[in-house]
Amino acid sequence: MISTTSKYIVLFDGVCNLCDSSVQFVLKRDKKKKFLFGSLQGKTGQEYLRKYHLPADQFHSFMLIEGNVVYTRSTAMLRLLKHLGRGWQLLYAFIYVPQPIRDGLYKLIAANRYRLFGKKESCRVPTQEERDRFLE
Repeated sequence: MISTTSKYIVLFDGVCNLCDSSVQFVLKRDKKKKFLFGSLQGKTGQEYLRKYHLPADQFHSFMLIEGNVVYTRSTAMLRLLKHLGRGWQLLYAFIYVPQPIRDGLYKLIAANRYRLFGKKESCRVPTQEERDRFLE
């Protein structure tokens, strides 16, 4: 298994085109390889969902795990951008927007993501170069 020490774990809906595009965005910009990725439908994603007592059959929230803390929805995305650096951390200022407002917008997009961005038949398969960044 991949060592997750000092890494941030990103869990995402593996069949969502918007989620996959977000993962591609991070992969291209994460030069220090701080982030590891796993689909919520996969073995590791399911283990984390159980660990944090979250529904194992609902994949509508992007998740970021930092150490033993799990962040979801807009907070997860903003914290990811903060750790991504290279100017993207400036967007972390949106953390000061009240969470119900941020998450309300997040939930609206999440509820319509398949209709707006499409859905894959199965989870993405990482390329050979990406394999060490993806969890089972």
